[in-house]
Amino acid sequence: MGSKNKLKRFKENETFNNVFQPTREEVVGDLFPLKGKWNSDFFKNDNPIVLELGCGKGEYSVGLAERYPNKNFIGIDIKGARFWRGAKTAVETGMHNVAFIRTQIELINHIFAENEVDEIWITFPDPQIKYKRTKHRMTNSEFLKLYKKILKKDGVMNLKTDSEFMHGYTLGLLHGEGHEVVYANHNVYTNEGSPEEVTAFQTFYEKQYLEINKAITYIRFKIK
Repeated sequence: MGSKNKLKRFKENETFNNVFQPTREEVVGDLFPLKGKWNSDFFKNDNPIVLELGCGKGEYSVGLAERYPNKNFIGIDIKGARFWRGAKTAVETGMHNVAFIRTQIELINHIFAENEVDEIWITFPDPQIKYKRTKHRMTNSEFLKLYKKILKKDGVMNLKTDSEFMHGYTLGLLHGEGHEVVYANHNVYTNEGSPEEVTAFQTFYEKQYLEINKAITYIRFKIK
């Protein structure tokens, strides 16, 4: 994507009422005004809040929001030019139950209060295969502790990935640490029993993986 396009998208993001782009200083200083107030001040309802971490173009957040109007969805990514597409689609179609935040995943406990989030989706994260990159894997122990801080007591996690490594690593970690694996599937499009929201729509990259017959895996779990 050219730099002119990126700048144009950044500018357009600033006009969308469903996009938030706080500075790191604001976030770390706990100056983000919607922390603990997403339901009352932005969505203006008491519906469950669902996050998509590393939301990319925002297709999954928008797809889920369209399918489940009685839930509130928030896509998070550090690259605003990516989720511009999802934010624009939501604005153009008049969807009021989806928002986007440009921030780093490791700062989400400054964006959301304890027990504020009902569910988290991690869709096609970078598996960070090299051992020295373990700390960047989005399902490592430290990230799970972070997610637990903002999730409600019975909150649910979802991992959807094309990486057999990420799938296996996460399952092993979950079992090893005593977390609850609610459901696991090594190939959601060929094995029966996949939840509706897992196969109902595909991201841009997921469609590319499916074209080359790459298996898409899924884990639903709860952090203990």
